[in-house]
Order: sequence, then C-alpha cells, then structure tokens
Amino acid sequence: MSFYIKQAAILPTAAQALKCVYLCQSLTTAYLPIYIVRLDERTGNIFILGGNEIEILISRDGNWRYL
Repeated sequence: MSFYIKQAAILPTAAQALKCVYLCQSLTTAYLPIYIVRLDERTGNIFILGGNEIEILISRDGNWRYL
C-alpha cells in the first residue's frame, strides 16, 4: 500500500519575480556570473549566489538584502 503526501507548491510572488529579474540583470550587467537562483521551499525566499561571493536573499514581499 502506498501513500502520497501532496504538498502545495510554493511559487514566487510577483514582487519576488520582478526583483529577481532586476537583480540578476544587474549582476550580468556588471559581468558577474550567476551560479545559483533557488526558491527555498521552507521559507518562500529566493536565494541568489553570484560572482565574487555575492549572496542575495529576496523575501516574499520583494525586499532584498545581502547575506
């Protein structure tokens, strides 16, 4: 007998998506590579890892900060 636990998919908010595109564009304009863009399924935050050890966290409301 098999049981499947159905979890609701967490999607980025519109504010997060727009800020993510803006920040990724800013990194590439500065000729910095983007290594990881990841949505944390536990918190709903977006994590960006870019060149020169730049770590950015975008919260659900679209605000962002360096880590």
